[in-house]
Formats: sequence, C-alpha cells, structure tokens
Amino acid sequence: MRRRQVKLVGLLAVLGMIGLAAANPPQDAETKSQVPELVAFHEIIYPIWHTAYPNKDYQALRKYVPQINALAARLYAASLPGILRDKKAKWADGIALLKKAVEDYNAAADGNDDRALLDAAETLHAKFEDLARVIIPVIPEVHAFHQVLYVVYHKYAPERAYDKVRAVSPDLVSKAEAVVAARLPAEMSKTKDAFEMAAAGLLEAVKALDRAATSGDHSGIDGAIETVHARYQALEKIFENVRIRI
Repeated sequence: MRRRQVKLVGLLAVLGMIGLAAANPPQDAETKSQVPELVAFHEIIYPIWHTAYPNKDYQALRKYVPQINALAARLYAASLPGILRDKKAKWADGIALLKKAVEDYNAAADGNDDRALLDAAETLHAKFEDLARVIIPVIPEVHAFHQVLYVVYHKYAPERAYDKVRAVSPDLVSKAEAVVAARLPAEMSKTKDAFEMAAAGLLEAVKALDRAATSGDHSGIDGAIETVHARYQALEKIFENVRIRI
C-alpha cells in the first residue's frame, strides 16, 4: 500500500506542476493539465484511506463528512482547462460516480453499520482514483507533445500565424521523437505494436509539417497541421482502454 500511496501522491503533485515543461507555447491555464480542486480533494482522501480506513477508526470516518462535502462541492463545479477538452465527457461521467459515492458515504456515516461505512470509504477512494486517471497523462512524453500541438492547432492555425508555427515546429519534432522513444508502462504491453506504429506515423506527419513550415510556402501548412492533429488523436485513442495503476 505504501508504494501505491507514494505513486498517487507523486502523480497528483504532477497535476499541480504539469504544463511547465513546454518551452515555446504560452504558459497559460489552457495548456496546463491540472485541476486544483482534484488535488485539494486528495487532502481528505489521504487520511480516510491511509489512516482511518485501515485502522477501522469509525469515529474519524464520520468526522470527515463536512470536509468531504465541502471539497466535493468545489470539485463538482471545477472546469477542465482547454487542453483537456477531449476529456470532458469522461470527466463528467467520473464526477457523477464520485457524487454518488459521496452521497453513499454520507448515508453510511449517518447510520450505525460500520461495515457499510468502510465499504463507502473504499468506494469513495476508488471513484477518486478513477477521476484522477481521466486527466493524469499515461505517458509524460505524449502530454508534452500535446502541450505544443494544442497551441499550434487551436491558436496559431486559426490565426494563420505561420511564423509562430515555423518557430515551434522544431520543438514539435523533438517532442514527437521523444514519444517514439518513450518507455511504455507494463499495462500497455498488449498495445505496444499499435503504439509504436501510431508514434511513427505521428513523427512522420510532424516532420512533414516542419518541412512545410520552413519552406516559406504557406499553402501546405494548414493541411499538414490537420494531419498532425489527426495522427495525434489516433495515438491518444490507444490509451482509452488502458487502466494504469496509480
């Protein structure tokens, strides 16, 4: 349990820091894959799961109800940053399941069935982890690439800011190369071949964009950006059914 605890805390810390690695795009809230309210909710999950639950401290578990409700209310109202726009549906599903877990926890805490209270605490922890999985990047290299692509696709391309595309295209290439060289977690062993093929396709498209951007002929840049974005989406889709342990 200790190793799992340290890993989850570390990953949640990443949620508070991630977004700082991309050197070229603007470092605004849109490009940071973080939800502060989720990190704050961990403040109550931690003592529940790692102290009160294993010690069967029913008094403490009941005492935490007001803090759970307050932090949960903030989490329900939280907004995802722009870079996580594709995660909104899964996030909404996760929030609904967490809300149900909070309601069940409240009901159990109001009752006298201590076993039901332990079960409710376990479910609350599980739904929190599931929600964290929605936004925690499976592979940091893929997220670092997306941080640059997000700005290119959603800002520079619509604005026809081709000089800015040209300026960041070498960074896109280096980050795509890092994706190709990324080490996959054990849970992705069955999708290794699909990942490698998609990563290679992404790098090919990025190099084509770099050539278009540096040629001085703007006519091919828009199409090249669309291809890179499509290849990224194909790569990201591989992670949909991967359940990483945190």
